[in-house]
Amino acid sequence: MYAIIETGGKQYRVQEGDTLKVELLPAAPGEEVRLSDVRLIAGEDGALRVGTPTVEGAEVTAKVLDHVRAPKVIVFKMKCRKNYRRRNGHRQGQTVLKISKISA
Repeated sequence: MYAIIETGGKQYRVQEGDTLKVELLPAAPGEEVRLSDVRLIAGEDGALRVGTPTVEGAEVTAKVLDHVRAPKVIVFKMKCRKNYRRRNGHRQGQTVLKISKISA
């Protein structure tokens, strides 16, 4: 059984026991998070439940393992022949989740 969820503007295919990194969520490590924006659920028998846009009554429960930061992305701005150069770095905050249960 797997589900397609949306969080942080991105969609993820998850199964029970999966570990994934998503955009930063306001939850402390060790807390349970309920993700109710489920787009699709596929059962073991191959049956699909597709939402319009979400599947009614479906929910994915996950445990917050940690908060980490993504690798650094360099932001470089330059204007040709004007001696204008700016260099910045950015590290996006991420939450590591472990999927514990998919309920339809």
